[in-house]
Amino acid sequence: MNKSKNILITGASTGIGYDLAKTFVDAGYTVFGSVRNQSDAARLREELGSNIHPLVFDVTNHKAVDEVAEKLNEKIGVEGLGGLINNAGIAVGGPFTDLDIEEFRYQFEVNVLGLVKVTQAFLPLLGARESHDSEPGKILQISSVAGKVGMPFMSPYVGSKHAVEGISQSLRRELQLYGIDVIVIGPGPIKTPIWSKISDESQGKFKHSVFYESLKIFKGKFVAQSLRNAWTSEKAAKMILSIYEKSKPKTRYGLVAQRFRNSILPKLLPDRTLDKFVKKNLKLYK
Repeated sequence: MNKSKNILITGASTGIGYDLAKTFVDAGYTVFGSVRNQSDAARLREELGSNIHPLVFDVTNHKAVDEVAEKLNEKIGVEGLGGLINNAGIAVGGPFTDLDIEEFRYQFEVNVLGLVKVTQAFLPLLGARESHDSEPGKILQISSVAGKVGMPFMSPYVGSKHAVEGISQSLRRELQLYGIDVIVIGPGPIKTPIWSKISDESQGKFKHSVFYESLKIFKGKFVAQSLRNAWTSEKAAKMILSIYEKSKPKTRYGLVAQRFRNSILPKLLPDRTLDKFVKKNLKLYK
């Protein structure tokens, strides 16, 4: 069987998704990248050339996802997809007590249910069907270091990424039936617009919260410092391509700058010790 060179990447208009699309195109793949509007589709075609094929849909619009999957099946059904990279995502942040339930709902609609719907819709093209002419594909789930360790003021985002981690474990074990692999990618902070958005919104929105001063410290001490040492999205994209091309990949990869400090140490410390560190440094006491 031949391995398909077709790749589907969700959230391809900016950030890691855009650089993933560019990196895979440059490596000779045909990329189908999801964007939410025609202007982004036109920009991608202009910037990335003939091997990028934008697909216009929002991952929260389940009807649109099904329609695009059906059309793509008509176009590349014989070849199928060699890979699906579930990258589309948002970050909702703020003090738990000050967040509206609808903000939690939207966070999970995008990062979890959107991922689930896209995966279900495109699984047949990856080989989850009776007859498939190409090698089974791979699914790469873009999670986060937050999928393993929960920091304050990020509970919607952290919760969504923990959900992605758990769903991916179950899914990988089920899809052994078809030979489709599921690999989790857990980046640390990456220099993308997602973090500037969450920081900007926190400036005024939570001004009257009892957590406001701690939130400002968190933004300055944790977020800003992490971003100073963060990987670029271009570097992350190249690492993800190398992971995708491995013949025997691990089930999970952490892509984290200063890995011991930002990934290994927080998981080694007892929970209560990390709690005390956070409490002291963010002045979470009256």
